[in-house]
Amino acid sequence: MKPRSFIPRDTDPEANEIQTRAYRRMGGVGRIAVMFRLTAMTKRNAAAGIRERHPDYDEERVRVALCRLLFGDELTRRVFGIRKLPVP
Repeated sequence: MKPRSFIPRDTDPEANEIQTRAYRRMGGVGRIAVMFRLTAMTKRNAAAGIRERHPDYDEERVRVALCRLLFGDELTRRVFGIRKLPVP
C-alpha cells in the first residue's frame, strides 16, 4: 500500500510528487539529515530576526530570547533562572 502524501495548497501536485519521491530515495538517514539542517537554519533565521528587532541585545540575551520563542516562558525561566525575560 502506497503511503498517502500531504499536498500543501500552495504546491503544484506534480511538484509535490517529485519532492516526495526525492525524499523517499534519500532514505531515513538522508531525511533526518535534511531535518537537522532545516532546524538549524530555522534557529539561525529566528536568532537573526531577534538581533534585527533588538540590536541592543548581546548574544546571551539573543540566546535566551530564542529559547523563550522556542520553548516558552516557564521552561526558559527554569533553565536560565531569569524573572524578566527578553522579548524575542
